Amino acid sequence: MIPWLRPEPVFPAIESALTDPNGLLAVGGDLSPERLLAAYRRGIYPWFSAGDPILWWSPDPRMALFPEQIRITRSFAKVLRSGDYAVKLDTAFDQVIGACAAMPRAGQSGTWITAEMQAAYIRLHRLGHAHSVETWRGDKLIGGLYGIAIGKAFFGESMFSRATDASKIALAHLCRFLVARSFGIIDCQMETAHLASLGARPLPRTEFLKCVATCVDLDNAPEHWPADGIDGVFRQAPA
Repeated sequence: MIPWLRPEPVFPAIESALTDPNGLLAVGGDLSPERLLAAYRRGIYPWFSAGDPILWWSPDPRMALFPEQIRITRSFAKVLRSGDYAVKLDTAFDQVIGACAAMPRAGQSGTWITAEMQAAYIRLHRLGHAHSVETWRGDKLIGGLYGIAIGKAFFGESMFSRATDASKIALAHLCRFLVARSFGIIDCQMETAHLASLGARPLPRTEFLKCVATCVDLDNAPEHWPADGIDGVFRQAPA
């Protein structure tokens, strides 16, 4: 039986997720900053549809990307060096999460990024915990992603593209930025062929949680990331 959460931001033991094949751990609670941060620190994330109670997940295996291991093909490397875009951090978080919510996805008739979810993550962004990586062409936002940073772990939530490779560009720049800041892992949650093509791989839950536990305890105070912190980092890469 899946447990309902109490008012305080406390979760059941991860072993409880073993009773559900998809990793459903608990039901209920709220999306307060305290509960969300407590969840991510333990490798748990919310995912539910509008009108349903909040569902909390810890799947096994867990898709993860080690930032230094991102796979960049020769053709994609040319895109990164092209100069046809700019990448910015934390300048349009509300727009990024809104675009992720609105992006049509195969096999989905709606979005799990409900208005309630958007408000919760925007609140985390204001507090310096949630971040956006944005791909711009001129003054047009053409792609990006958002997620949560705790310690030296980044928990990716969603990405979108309005132009070819726009979200991949954002992810490549995020990885370079995280490597420079000694981050150890990017949580990608569920396995997809797209993420696998970029170097992400499924980890047994025990291995994933062990890595997360190490990374979240490393010192890294909440902050707003520098807007131009990674713009141009691939421009001088050798051909």
